[in-house]
Amino acid sequence: MEVNLFYLTVLVSIVAGIYYWVTKNNGYFHDKPIPSLAVKPFFGSSASLLLKQTTFFDFILSIYRKFPNVKVLGVFDTTTPMFVIRDPQLIKRIGVKDFDHFVDHRPTFGNSDESENPHALFAKTLFALNGQRWRDMRATLSPAFTGSKMRQMFQLMEECIHAMITHLEADLKKKGSMEVEVKDVLSRLAMDVIASCAFGLKVNCFEERENEFFKHAKKMMLFGRTSVLLKVIVFRWFPEIASRFGLDIIDKEQAVYFTNIIRDTVKTRETKGIIRHDMIDLLLQAKKGTLKYNQETEVHEGFATVQESDVGKVQVTKTMTEPEMIAQCLIFLLGGFDTVSTAATFLIYELIRNPEIQEKLYQEILATEKSLNGKPLTYDALQGMKYMDMVVSESLRMWSPAPAVDRLCVRDYVVDDGEGLRFTIDKGTCVWIPVQGLHHDPKYFPDPERFDPERFSDANKANINLDVYLPFGIGPRNCIGSRFALMEVKAIVYHMLLKFPFQRSENTQIPLKLKKGFVTLSTEKGMYMQLQARS
Repeated sequence: MEVNLFYLTVLVSIVAGIYYWVTKNNGYFHDKPIPSLAVKPFFGSSASLLLKQTTFFDFILSIYRKFPNVKVLGVFDTTTPMFVIRDPQLIKRIGVKDFDHFVDHRPTFGNSDESENPHALFAKTLFALNGQRWRDMRATLSPAFTGSKMRQMFQLMEECIHAMITHLEADLKKKGSMEVEVKDVLSRLAMDVIASCAFGLKVNCFEERENEFFKHAKKMMLFGRTSVLLKVIVFRWFPEIASRFGLDIIDKEQAVYFTNIIRDTVKTRETKGIIRHDMIDLLLQAKKGTLKYNQETEVHEGFATVQESDVGKVQVTKTMTEPEMIAQCLIFLLGGFDTVSTAATFLIYELIRNPEIQEKLYQEILATEKSLNGKPLTYDALQGMKYMDMVVSESLRMWSPAPAVDRLCVRDYVVDDGEGLRFTIDKGTCVWIPVQGLHHDPKYFPDPERFDPERFSDANKANINLDVYLPFGIGPRNCIGSRFALMEVKAIVYHMLLKFPFQRSENTQIPLKLKKGFVTLSTEKGMYMQLQARS
């Protein structure tokens, strides 16, 4: 009896200790002059999201709209206090002017300190790096993403898109008309593009549907699987344990596979003197310290394109290590694969829903094709398509690839709006910039649920507050690959719409239902359309 009582006492003590540990900060916002959402033990304010009762898209909208007249509110993402910034001026101060206080991303996927976790590849990626190591890597990589470098890679991208078109035309020749799941088609294309531009490989994911590259990449993308979710929990709550055991969000099998590919490619390039003008070439230059940022003449590259800050223009003398080079190739794969295919999928969905806009875009494509006089599409011709840019910009407003942007406060930051609101964002807490809420706020975008490319016409775009249009983030830590992503989305729509009208099929879901839970923007049951060749 006494033994049982002892074990019961120990168990109760352990449970009480865990409960105290996960709830000790629940009153954090009580001393701040801002409203905050209710907190539940273990789940914080995000229980509906973590329990897959709502979508990330709707979750961000709901917390943005909870207190419509405040500049800042507080939420808990599990055990982490998050300041949700609603005020455009404060967003600009945090994201740009006072960036030094908010340099880092929230450390969700492990520690980026190489001395603590030397084997983790993800920790060496640009996304995960912190402080000066991030600054050095950003400056090292930014010359690889200028307009001139995009022109060099455009032809490689075009080859992949033409291979996709050829495959679809061959299928249509047999079937006359067919239903396709758009995300699957575009994911395969995005994989071909990344394989070519970032790994120097030609893999046709349409002809060889389950090739090794595609299979390993798909495994690496499955962030929703249980093993990855468990890793995220360990990274978030027990970072020291994760570092000690060398845990990485990227499984060892995939890390070894892609590491061997890159090593073999580099060896072949250096042995045979091959120059292909792809990302491997640029990273080899960065590895040797010869890749330099050259100021280029400003050209029209799209409304949504982000500009490089002074951080990215600094000349870095430190050379890139082989593990760092491999890690950047992997982040190009992780970022370029899903972001581009998702953005193009939702754009096609809006063109199906709005046939008059689709027709107007098709007429611009025909005019551009005619102006080329039988020559291949060029990067500059694509960038010169004004209506194409309007359509893409509006799609990114309605369906932002990142519904929210996070920053970690690295030193205490005093918020003072000059109107009586004054408090401190403490070091170690985080801020959320609710991109989806801003993009759907009628104060900034009238009738926000309507797909209206005219918002971005020459006559209207001057009215847009650039501090609330953030499809690729804000400030020095914005998306380094915005030019690449926009180039690919526009080229995909150009070639597909030139050959096929986008039509609704029996399984096209309108309105689309999104997948619930803490996942990237994705549909619940796929996005289908009917495909047939133009007469």
